[in-house]
This record gives sequence, C-alpha cells and structure tokens, in this order.
Amino acid sequence: MDVNLELAGLLFDLAFLAGENQRAWGYKRAAKAVLRLDRHITPLVEANTFCTIPGIGPTTDRIARELIHDGRSGHVEKAVQDSGAAEQVRAQRLLRRQFLSRAAVEEILSRPGTPDARRYRGDLQMHSVWSDGAEPLDSIVAACLARGYRCAGMTDHSYGLAVAGGMSMAQAAEQHAQIDALNREYQGRFRMFKGIEANIRSDGTIDMEPPELRQFEFVVASPHSLLRKSIDQTARMVGAVSQPGVAILGHPTGRRYNTRPGVSADWNQVFDVAAARSVAIEIDGSWERQDVHYELAAQALAKGCIFALDSDAHANAELAFADIAIAHARLAGIPPDRIINYWPEKKLAAWMERTHQS
Repeated sequence: MDVNLELAGLLFDLAFLAGENQRAWGYKRAAKAVLRLDRHITPLVEANTFCTIPGIGPTTDRIARELIHDGRSGHVEKAVQDSGAAEQVRAQRLLRRQFLSRAAVEEILSRPGTPDARRYRGDLQMHSVWSDGAEPLDSIVAACLARGYRCAGMTDHSYGLAVAGGMSMAQAAEQHAQIDALNREYQGRFRMFKGIEANIRSDGTIDMEPPELRQFEFVVASPHSLLRKSIDQTARMVGAVSQPGVAILGHPTGRRYNTRPGVSADWNQVFDVAAARSVAIEIDGSWERQDVHYELAAQALAKGCIFALDSDAHANAELAFADIAIAHARLAGIPPDRIINYWPEKKLAAWMERTHQS
C-alpha cells in the first residue's frame, strides 16, 4: 500500500466534508505536504517526528497512526458516516485511483530495473513562455542539460487552445528560429525538436490544418475538453490517433487527481489503432495527471503500443515530473526499446518523419 497516497486521500475526504472554510484549507495543506514527501511516513510516525513537518498537525498524525496500525482510519470513517455524504465521498475517492505519491516514485526508482532515469535521453512534452509556460527556451535548454538530457521536444499549445495562450503560426515560426539558433549553439551536445501540442476537438479532429502540422517535427494531440462527461468518447480518441501527422497521444484520459475522471473510452480500440500507426501513448508525469497510469499503460503495452514518458513541465522545476512517468512505466513493465525517450536521435527523428507520412 502507498501509505502516503492513502493518507493524503483521507485528508482530502475531510476537506471535502468540511466545505469551503479554514479547516478544509488545513486538511488540503496537510494532504499536499504528505504527497510531496520523498520518504514514507511510517518511520516518521514511529519516531514521533511526523508532526515536525510543516503543514502536519495532531489530527493528521492521529489519522496516520490509525492507517499504519489498522490499515484504516476510524476517525475518518466516523466523520464520513456522520456526514450523510458517504456516496459523495466514495465518488470523490474514484478520482484518486492509480496515482503514486512522491515517496512511492522514489522507492520504485531506487530498485534495480528498467526503464530508469539514468538512460532517459529527453523529455518530449514541455511548455515555454511561448504559450502557458514560465521559462524562455534558453533557460529550458540549460535545465535539460543539467538533468543530463541529450534532447527535448518543445510542445507549446496550438492556436486552437486560446485559454492556454496557444501560438499562432506566425509565432510558431518565430519560435522555430529561436530553436534553430539554440541547436546551432549546442550542436553535438543537445537538440531541441520542434513540436506542438494540438487540441483534440469533440469530433476527434485536430485543431490545426494538415499543412500546418507539417511545419512541426512532431505533433502531440491531447484532449482538453469533455473531461468530466461520462459519455463514451471512443470515436473521438480513435479519430485523433488516426490523423496523419499525429505522433503522440498526450495525457490520453485528461484526468486530474481529486478533480475529474477524464475521458471514458474503449481504450483497447484506441490502442489498436495507435499501435498500427506507431502513435506513441503518453505517460504524462505531471503529479496531478499521471496519465496514462500504470494499469492502462500495461493494457496499451499488451496491444503493441510504443510510449512517450514526459513531464508536461510548465517550469524548469517540473522537469522532475518525468520521474513519475518513468515509475508508472516500470510498474507497467514497459521495456526501454518501446519508449521513444530512450531512442537514439536518428531513430527518433526518422520516426517523427514517418508520422507525417502515414
């Protein structure tokens, strides 16, 4: 059991029951503090040092002790029962399944095995000041080099997603000129690929024209709407991975921790088409996305899919989210040769070119 994840979930239960007030804020603060911990809570609780962590108070310590010793929390169970909102709490808990806490990620990656962070060559979804990111391109290159990367894919949002500051095609051309200059400067050490994160419309088409897609070395197609609906969206997602030019299906379900369930679809059908067209299924490592999760990734692996393990970073510190993606891939049993982030540059570039031709 991922005790940190379970404890955070119980704290979010109490926050939900508290409503919008100071107590709810305190529970959420404690939950986030637990999720950020890089080690399991059990030794901290047993050593009576858990309460020294900022954001952790006596109630959280009590719930943690119950969870560790009994596998459940009587305190939270009574609060849920007395609230009359048990059904709503159960529904909320479904939005926290198959996530990993930071401590679990650290533990998974500490074991011998693959894929690993050491041979990870580069992150293929990230955002800069050209859309909704916080960093200029040169700063991102420096941060990637500091992590030992040999390449990266810049995937700012397309013009169809105005709410995320999507780039116009004229802006994309300016960005590409900057990327060319950086690639000349770092030739032999680092290469930035010219990507775009395009939006998947409700009918499965992409919010860009085919000639526009050709101006990018690779295209990530991602859903950004209809993410709270229970309707079947199989046709939408099959349509997205069927479109020539699409290289990666980005954060395929669009889920968010404790917030929304994401797209409902027959994923076997989607994975069949993606495998046939060599469209990579992304494991988005953003801590609140973790999408696709390890169970769905194993399902895609069985269908013959290839994968992209990315951070979806919007700031340099978030490049570390790639580790979360790697941990999910390890749990899913994905070998490195099925992961494009581990491919040599020539193989990666050739695959990108083929996605425009099929």
